[in-house]
Amino acid sequence: MTASPRPRSPRGSGARLRAEILDATAELLANAGHSDAVSIRDVGRMVGISAPSIYRHFADKDELIEAVVARAFEDLSGAMHAASDPALSAMSRLRAQGMAYVRYALEHPAQYRVATAPTAESGAVDRVLSSGAFRLFATTVCECMAEGVMTPGDPTPVVLELWAAAHGIASLLIAKPFLPWGEVEASADRVLSAACVGHAVLDMIGDAPGPDEITDWLDRLRRDPP
Repeated sequence: MTASPRPRSPRGSGARLRAEILDATAELLANAGHSDAVSIRDVGRMVGISAPSIYRHFADKDELIEAVVARAFEDLSGAMHAASDPALSAMSRLRAQGMAYVRYALEHPAQYRVATAPTAESGAVDRVLSSGAFRLFATTVCECMAEGVMTPGDPTPVVLELWAAAHGIASLLIAKPFLPWGEVEASADRVLSAACVGHAVLDMIGDAPGPDEITDWLDRLRRDPP
C-alpha cells in the first residue's frame, strides 16, 4: 500500500521529519531483519515523502541505517545508565546493567533487533565499541578489577563475554517466549549472575581451569570453607 503524499511541511519542521524518517527506517529494518531488505524508496513510501526529501537529511542509505542503529544504541545506553546505582558494589552494578539490557530488549524488541541486526558496514565494530552501552559495561568491569573481584587487565574481552550472556538470554526470550523459562526476570537474573560471578571465580582459580579442576576447587572449598 502506497502512503499518500504528505502536505508541505511548515518551516522549522525538519527535525520532526528527520525523526519520522528514522522511525520508519527502524520499523522496516526490524521487520525485514537486515538492511539489505530496506530501501530508501520503502522509507519514503512509509513516511509519505519522495526519496530526494530523505537525501536532504541523509547522504545515502548507509548513513540512514547508521543513524537508526546509533539511536537504538543510545536508547539502550540510557536504560542501562538509569539502572546504575553508585551506592552498589561494582559487581552488583554490572548485574543491574545486564538486567537493564535484557529488560530493554524485551520491552523494545523492534529497537533491539535494529541495534543488533547483522551488518556488513565497516564501521560496525567501531560503532559497537564506542557505544554508551559498551563503554558503561567496560567502566564497570574496570571497577570490578579495581575492587579485586576480577583480575586486572584489558576489559574488552570480559565485556564481550558478559555481553554475549546478556544478548543470548535476551534474544532467546524474544525469539522463544513459550519455552518453560519460569519467571522471566528470575531466569535472566540467574544467567547474568552466573556470568558475572563465574568470571570472578575463574579468575580466582586461574590458568583457564577445566570442568574437573573447577569441581575439585569447589570440593576443597566445601571441605575447608574460608
